[in-house]
Amino acid sequence: MTRGPLLVVFAKRPEAGLVKTRLCPPFTPEQAAAFYARLLADVLDASVSAAEALGLTLRLAIHPASGVEDPGVEVPARVQRVAQVGADLSERMEAAMQAAGQEGYGPILIRGSDSPALGQVPLARALAALEQVDVVVCPDVDGGYNLVGARRAVAGLFDHEMSTADVLRQTVERARGLGLQVALLPRGFDIDTAADLRLLRDSPEAMRTCSRTCAYLDEHGLWPGSR
Repeated sequence: MTRGPLLVVFAKRPEAGLVKTRLCPPFTPEQAAAFYARLLADVLDASVSAAEALGLTLRLAIHPASGVEDPGVEVPARVQRVAQVGADLSERMEAAMQAAGQEGYGPILIRGSDSPALGQVPLARALAALEQVDVVVCPDVDGGYNLVGARRAVAGLFDHEMSTADVLRQTVERARGLGLQVALLPRGFDIDTAADLRLLRDSPEAMRTCSRTCAYLDEHGLWPGSR
């Protein structure tokens, strides 16, 4: 049975010392976790809006597995919750894509939870691109990417090292090595370090999307240059 397109939000349960550790310093581990909780909540709301407009089923894939029952943030009712499965990010993304394919979903989009500017427009562009090519990727400014999609589940697409400054190139090369056509979307950004908050501040779309996130940064004086 064909179920149509699926958007999977990859996330972690917000726990001090386990999320957004590259923000520390200047953040404390507790501030980094609180910041990420608000960012994740904003991203889920934006993803719900985009899913409703684009006809996407929406799924939250969370790590660790205990986050399915206790995600640490309010998850909208229409969002499915599943555990990430695998020893590392590569295995977990592979498992998520294969599970979606086995369930009859396609195209399959996987997005990060720390990319505040990734809203309806880039998701619509990704779906449009997948009408012409096999794989679509939205690059980040740091050499990674915040969204990857495939027309159908592809075995081995993530069979390389992840979370490096070279992961975009490796993913594209891997896809082409599998005989797949690849399209790149206009570049976006994610938030890994305190310096990346300048990208958030300079993006009107991201600022509108991330009201909880921006309010937290305002309240605690955590914007770059505010200390």
